[in-house]
Amino acid sequence: MLRQRVITALVLVALLLASLMSASRWPFALLTLALMAAAGWEWGRLNQAPEMGALALGAGVAAGGLLALRAGLDGQAPATLWWAVLLAWLVGGPAVLRGGPAAWPRVPRGVRWMLGLALLWAAWLALAQARAAGINFMLSALCLVWMADIAAYFGGRAFGHRKLALSISPGKSWEGVWSGMAGVLLLGVFWHWLDGQFASGVHAFDGPSLYSRLLGSLGWAGMGLCLLALAGLSVVGDLIESLVKRAAGAKDSSGLLPGHGGVLDRVDALLPVLPAALALATLGLGAA
Repeated sequence: MLRQRVITALVLVALLLASLMSASRWPFALLTLALMAAAGWEWGRLNQAPEMGALALGAGVAAGGLLALRAGLDGQAPATLWWAVLLAWLVGGPAVLRGGPAAWPRVPRGVRWMLGLALLWAAWLALAQARAAGINFMLSALCLVWMADIAAYFGGRAFGHRKLALSISPGKSWEGVWSGMAGVLLLGVFWHWLDGQFASGVHAFDGPSLYSRLLGSLGWAGMGLCLLALAGLSVVGDLIESLVKRAAGAKDSSGLLPGHGGVLDRVDALLPVLPAALALATLGLGAA
């Protein structure tokens, strides 16, 4: 299992690095769109879609992404889109979690299918726009989610006692959530310091990070609150995917990524965070 995980991770990293090194936006956009389309297929299968219906959902994500590329939305989607997606997560996320795994299958299947399609498309478009804003900005947003997950894992193992959502994900604890948030705050301070170190010269970054944008427009307190909110949203995304899998009786979203499960298992926390990061980055500094 460990060997499979390592090989899969190395292949994905190699593909992503190769796409990022291209002067054109297309390789990265198409690679990540293919991954999100695969996640759309997985979403359909987890939500009682027949095989052709699940494939159609994946194709729908891909078609929506291609249309967005043709319209140039990957470079500058309107800020109102990101705020609308953020509002949908803030309202809908807690409502879904309150209902728990038992209530999810009672939502009409068509509604669940379209919801997944919309959220996956929006997350991909946010990733593409983050890339257009600069590799530094994109990586700072991605690393926020990874730091929240890693710090929550180790903090939960070391200090976890109070369960966060026993019926959805028994292993998660409130102490893990606080640890994840603390890790994100430390990452934000460190990354802003790095921005300052590489602000000029041959090794200069290609643009400000998410952290420097937030700090420049909102100050330390504002940046801290935004980072805490983004870390919290990453937990919501993770929990909702766990809820959907538990309702479907599935351990993983699929077996597409040997040793890692499915694509949806890897991007669940990114779905709310990427659009939210772009929304918050518009505060005071203009759209990302």
